[in-house]
Amino acid sequence: MYDDILLPVAPGGEANDAIPHAASLAERYDATVHVLSAADTAADTLAGPRAGVFSDRLADAAEERVEAVTAELEARGVETVGSVVRGDPLEVIENAIDDGADIVVMPSHTRRGIRRFLLGSVTEKVVRVASVPVVTVPMADPDEAEADPPDTGEAGDPEPSGAQ
Repeated sequence: MYDDILLPVAPGGEANDAIPHAASLAERYDATVHVLSAADTAADTLAGPRAGVFSDRLADAAEERVEAVTAELEARGVETVGSVVRGDPLEVIENAIDDGADIVVMPSHTRRGIRRFLLGSVTEKVVRVASVPVVTVPMADPDEAEADPPDTGEAGDPEPSGAQ
């Protein structure tokens, strides 16, 4: 059913809960995971005298992220291909889909209210334009996760209080 799974990752070392989902699909369908990072180094995005330095750092961070995720998947026995493409993330992902991806697996941050409105989401845009299924994996906001730890019951018991 799925031969080629697209796993877009953002430059930088941020955790990505979509990685295990992509690995699971790849294992189930004996598919290849294509780890892709879009380094948005467009001249109109990076203005100023240090744009070239920032552009190179962003591309380097994207390359490091792709290598780390690729190594993580290969350690699980998943066949992977990694690439970094310079350009607008939405366009890069759309082109990767057009190149033969059967499904996209990507994180979706759980921002709400004005933050969601102002920041937008590449994932939301991909869901709207993709010609293949898109699996979105919610990633909690680290600030919210620290403020509201999960209820594990009494004394760290994994069962909620009162469970039999």
